[in-house]
Amino acid sequence: MRAMLLEEAGGPLRLAGVGTPEPGPGQVRVRVEACGVCRTDLHIVDGELPPHKRPLVLGHQIVGVVDKAGSGVAAPAVGELVGIPWLGWTDGTCRYCLSGRENLCDHAKFTGYDIDGGFAEFTVVDHRYAFPIPAGYPIPQAAPLLCAGLIGYRSLSMAGEACTGEPQRLGLYGYGAAAHIVTQVARHQGRRVFAFTRPDDTASQGFAREMGAEWAGDTATAPPEELDAAIIFAPAGELVPLALKAVAKGGVVVCAGIHMSDIPSFPYEELWGERVIRSVANLTRLDGQEFLALAPRVPVHTEVEMFPLEQANEALERLRSGAIRGAAVLMIERG
Repeated sequence: MRAMLLEEAGGPLRLAGVGTPEPGPGQVRVRVEACGVCRTDLHIVDGELPPHKRPLVLGHQIVGVVDKAGSGVAAPAVGELVGIPWLGWTDGTCRYCLSGRENLCDHAKFTGYDIDGGFAEFTVVDHRYAFPIPAGYPIPQAAPLLCAGLIGYRSLSMAGEACTGEPQRLGLYGYGAAAHIVTQVARHQGRRVFAFTRPDDTASQGFAREMGAEWAGDTATAPPEELDAAIIFAPAGELVPLALKAVAKGGVVVCAGIHMSDIPSFPYEELWGERVIRSVANLTRLDGQEFLALAPRVPVHTEVEMFPLEQANEALERLRSGAIRGAAVLMIERG
């Protein structure tokens, strides 16, 4: 099969012919139709997340069709359209798994990091982490739901836990794939959205307004009123003190990325008033079930820019430069 291989940190992905994987016990093989490109992929390419295997096939927002099942698999069935997220395997026995927190499993394995992912024609996955795709979603538009959507949904849930009052005023720092999905869900829930972008990024500010944000400005500008919660999608630690200053007493700042630059020091008075800073780590299967049931009811519409598999490097660079409107998706075409 064709696959884009990462052979060393900092290097480009290389198109190569490799063996088609076979599913083991409890696994299914998926014929990949599309795979979203995520900022986490950039963190892996750049070495900001330490390597777990080389060569590696990136990609953890996978949509495809089950074409073979290993022993012991009752579902999903061969021929079913499924999505594969970042969390690819958990042991099911540690204290985190047994308390409904499998996202924190000490022995977890991650798609496109520990397990070869979707920048390829086929991949294998633990059947427990292959989610049915909602009926009616075009395949390219479904791919971003598997990470941008799921992590955004978990972040939004955490942002709401510490805040009361309706409608909640929600700030989104960094406006890309996850933020454009979260905006739609938050508006569906009756929340007011305030979007923050890089200075002078008027295109993203306009995009945010199109998606339903009532205000959009750059991160150097204070919002027109206090926020009840903020979610930081950009991997920039300097945004944490800015977001803290923007939230009201009792507010929460959620750091949604897997990697972030160092957070600069700030005076305790900016945290005082029962403000909270918290991170989001991975996802659970329950997150997947809840969000993929919610998405068609909103309905969530994902804006995508499509690339063929062999242009994965171009897609990564456009994502790095902030040139993608919405989400980048690799389409796996076959001769």
